[in-house]
Amino acid sequence: MLQAIPSSVSLSGSATKRVRPAPLGRKGVVVALGVIGLWAALLTFLLAFYQPDWATPWPYLLVLLQTHLYTGLFITAHDAMHGVVSSNQRLNNALGTLAAGLFAYNWFPRMLPKHHAHHRHVATEEDPDFHDGQHAGFLPWFARFAWNYVTWWQIVLMAATYNVLKLYFPQANVIAFWMIPAVLATLQLFFFGTYLPHRGSHAPDNAHKSRSQFRHHMWAFVSCYFFGYHYEHHDQPYLPWWRLWRAKEAS
Repeated sequence: MLQAIPSSVSLSGSATKRVRPAPLGRKGVVVALGVIGLWAALLTFLLAFYQPDWATPWPYLLVLLQTHLYTGLFITAHDAMHGVVSSNQRLNNALGTLAAGLFAYNWFPRMLPKHHAHHRHVATEEDPDFHDGQHAGFLPWFARFAWNYVTWWQIVLMAATYNVLKLYFPQANVIAFWMIPAVLATLQLFFFGTYLPHRGSHAPDNAHKSRSQFRHHMWAFVSCYFFGYHYEHHDQPYLPWWRLWRAKEAS
């Protein structure tokens, strides 16, 4: 059972408590495989069996659900970057590589040093996730973010995969349930995991140059797997996403 460490930090009207690290056991692997399995199962159903009626709300809700699972793929890869999917490093990195690859062919070994550079140099010119210091608006910042991470190989592989998938499945399903959710999840991750937490100025005593949303566990999960609690993540990166909410106290 996790126990709170007494020290706490206040920021922006909310508080964070330190949570003791706890053994991952098998839970991290089970959670990771659950996210990957749900993503794969729903995508298989949506491509191979589902006949959407676009006059009803159901296909649009399924797009949002698949977007949420795409986001879960990236969060799983992100947890693997911090070694909190499995205490077995080879298994941890294998699951991180799989989850990242399923999300638009992201390459885990390339992302790993960039993400740790973000943590070491947060909100500075050496932070690959941060804006260029002049163009801090959402769109130019997102463009720079994408430029730092998206490769030509990803674009080529995504284009090739799209052309293969549409040979076997309805084109509308491929676009709606494979392509669009990947784009929406990318925007979701950037908005809740980079833009909102790191934009603007931060108090001099804010060591992580990050802010957090107020405590609302359901919204925090739905919006980005608790990464709206972003100061808490930077402060305690040893917490996997499914334990991160424990670091959030009532504001």
